[in-house]
Amino acid sequence: MTGPNPEIKHPLPMHKRVGFLKPLVDAPNIEIGEFTYYDDPEGPDKFAERCVLHHYPFIGDRLVIGKFCAIAEGARFIMNGANHAMSGFSTYPFNIFGAGWEEGFDPKTWADEVRGDTVIGNDVWIGMDAVIMPGITIGDGAIVAAKSVVTHDVPAYAIVAGNAAKVVKTRFDAETVRRLVAIAWWNWPVDKISRNLNAIRGADLSALEQPV
Repeated sequence: MTGPNPEIKHPLPMHKRVGFLKPLVDAPNIEIGEFTYYDDPEGPDKFAERCVLHHYPFIGDRLVIGKFCAIAEGARFIMNGANHAMSGFSTYPFNIFGAGWEEGFDPKTWADEVRGDTVIGNDVWIGMDAVIMPGITIGDGAIVAAKSVVTHDVPAYAIVAGNAAKVVKTRFDAETVRRLVAIAWWNWPVDKISRNLNAIRGADLSALEQPV
């Protein structure tokens, strides 16, 4: 077994709604790992336009998504361009409308609200209509339930749900999570992943740790 070609935009010929994002997205401020896919009945081709919002190159923040992630229809990544200055009495962005309202605006008041890159780990499942807020890190193997609003970092192999999303359970005990993150099967060569599919799909950690 060699596995599918990660450079194929639409790996399921009968289901054009599913697409590998790495070959579909060429924005310089978005980085996506191999085999991560987006599923949308209108097609995955406009993922960057529809799902990554307020992402302006001049801000400098990046959206980084790891390998083997599954992203459901309607998921949204809100980037730092959506933030407003909150240090004054009003959050209204007077300066952007000009006509004199830009005078005296201190760009630092807005820059102080930039929360850095949004980083999604490997093997993460993001459910339908989930919203990821700016500067969030989601750990490897985590699951974000449908319609969740993620406002805080998510630990590896945690399941979060709700608005604001909270950890409802962890998928495995702490020692197993530590070993899984260390194994990092998603970084194996594709031929090794193919040989070890049963171990990856299973729940026997000892089988996954064998050097096959």
